[in-house]
Amino acid sequence: MPVRITRLLSFALIGAGFSTAVLAAATQSLTWRGDVVTANGVVKGVAKAWQSSGHGAIQIQPFNTASGLDAVAGGSADIAGSARPSSGSSVDSGLTFTPVAWDGLVLVTSPANPVSNLTLKQVHDIYFGKITNWKEVGGNDAPIDVFAVASPGDGVEYSLRKLLFGRGNQPVAAPRLYVNVTQMEQSIMLDPRGFGVTTLSSVAGNSKIKMLRIDGTAPSSSTVASGAYPLFVPLYLVTNPSSPNAGAAKEFVDFTLSAKGASALRARSLVPYDAGSTLIAMDASRRSQILAQVGAHASAEPTQIASAPSRPIAPAAVAAARPATPAVPALNKVSGAVVAAPQPSSLKGVRGDAFTELTAAGRGSNFAKVTSDAYVSVAKTSSKNAAKTASKAASIEPKAESKKKIASVERKPARSYRVAAGETLYSIARKHGVDVAQIRTWNHLKDNTVRTGQVLRIDAR
Repeated sequence: MPVRITRLLSFALIGAGFSTAVLAAATQSLTWRGDVVTANGVVKGVAKAWQSSGHGAIQIQPFNTASGLDAVAGGSADIAGSARPSSGSSVDSGLTFTPVAWDGLVLVTSPANPVSNLTLKQVHDIYFGKITNWKEVGGNDAPIDVFAVASPGDGVEYSLRKLLFGRGNQPVAAPRLYVNVTQMEQSIMLDPRGFGVTTLSSVAGNSKIKMLRIDGTAPSSSTVASGAYPLFVPLYLVTNPSSPNAGAAKEFVDFTLSAKGASALRARSLVPYDAGSTLIAMDASRRSQILAQVGAHASAEPTQIASAPSRPIAPAAVAAARPATPAVPALNKVSGAVVAAPQPSSLKGVRGDAFTELTAAGRGSNFAKVTSDAYVSVAKTSSKNAAKTASKAASIEPKAESKKKIASVERKPARSYRVAAGETLYSIARKHGVDVAQIRTWNHLKDNTVRTGQVLRIDAR
């Protein structure tokens, strides 16, 4: 074969190989995992625009903040979503948090609840346990069922507590715990006494849930963009510089910050991060005003908002800003147990319940004792099948300054109760006016798991 033809064929093969490599890089599939609000608000819309622009597929795995950060840190996902910045933890410290959009934290309840407006002070006092009845804020004479997400690092919960208490890990009187915001929202839709926090992008346009005005200002994309609505926060995409797909992940983050990405964000009631220079400028004063209004003080935790648009928060800077572990103020004793189901491929059928006991006549700024028990189960409920409960448990119990014993009530010989299909330990306790912990003690139960047909003692001897 002539030398010239050989060279031409060689160049052609090299060119073909180069084109194939470029095409493969351009269509590389990425895995995203993180909180539900970032999935619905940011990733789903941007992923469609990304793919229609000729890029690869984005596999979206919405669950919660902690699962996303763990997955990116461990290499099982390329990008995570978070409604909070880095907390300075060992997991967060090696990751890059890039703010891509602005959202509003919204306090929600059922449309059946007549309350439509709360002050920041009232929101603070509800989470702090000072306000426990809706009539105290102009509603019906009924207890406030405060719902929250179980994960201590949940982005929405962390960001709200940072604004209201000056520290994102502040314990609050919200023991009704769920695996993520979606499950919490579904429970609030059904409970006219329900109360919790989610984001504007998650519930905008949902007629089955009511967003409460804060100090008279309704949450909307326009009031968030102007800063008139005080509870605005950034949403972050989180990447791992050490990941094999770090380059492709960064391309997706850059695309989110582009004009096409901005259009997808606006379609979901979000404000593109680059459009929020006003919000960055007013952030420090806004935080000070909120804390002054509710009577709280700021801590030295990492800052909520980056100092300049489109720039990620450097992990080293976050680690340097991490304070020494602060003492937990305000609560004399908080103890809790959460039973969480293994992460399912589908959240259909996930339920959550909790039981709360508050004692001491004057709750003021301290709880004499707050205990909570919560469970999450993934199961079908029918007359033939009992709900299957989860098996993984975790508990926290900060050191108490004092303990107050609850006076026991003398009862007649112990009664028994047979568990019906679909019942939980919580529903049984509520039906008979006793504490979940008491039923566990009387029946020597290790957790909140009960089965259909099981006979339980529901009274002291």
